[in-house]
Amino acid sequence: MIDEVIGLGDGESEVSVGDIQGTIGQRSFGPFLFVPAIIEISPVGGIPGLPTLLAAIIALFALQLLFGRRHLWMPGFLARRSVKGKKLEKGLNKVRPVVRWLDKVSRQRLPWATSNAFLRVIAVLCVLLALSVPPLELLPFASTAPFSAICLFGLGITTRDGAAIVLGLVVTVGAFVLAGIGLTG
Repeated sequence: MIDEVIGLGDGESEVSVGDIQGTIGQRSFGPFLFVPAIIEISPVGGIPGLPTLLAAIIALFALQLLFGRRHLWMPGFLARRSVKGKKLEKGLNKVRPVVRWLDKVSRQRLPWATSNAFLRVIAVLCVLLALSVPPLELLPFASTAPFSAICLFGLGITTRDGAAIVLGLVVTVGAFVLAGIGLTG
């Protein structure tokens, strides 16, 4: 999946969110949580304003998951948002080794954590994590914490690996602690 998104940036001046959505397709909500999160975790995530935009995209997807939609819908203004193709390619190439390692260690475990009922809990947590991003953007790279949890949720949903989701729950606690510190400090 990452290779497909990297391929979009190859030779293109700009890659829009809609281009990424078209490449990934309507396979599941997992990739639509994972890809924006991994983009933010990459060096591209340091672009001012991008973490908040990616958080809005994730919140939109998570709300659709929460309300049981089968197909993703995205408003045109989000679908048209773009990043330079070379920046996208460069940033995702840096995280490619981590993604390949995650692909090797992921397998179907802890099925309760990937059940439809628990997916709604994950959706609520993703919305709350996304809401924590704008104030965290004031601290350099602090928004990586909530995006790391969302990334694990997306990976767990995509691969049906409940262990990734449980790890995402642990990271969520840390992200909320960081958000609390960021808001009070």
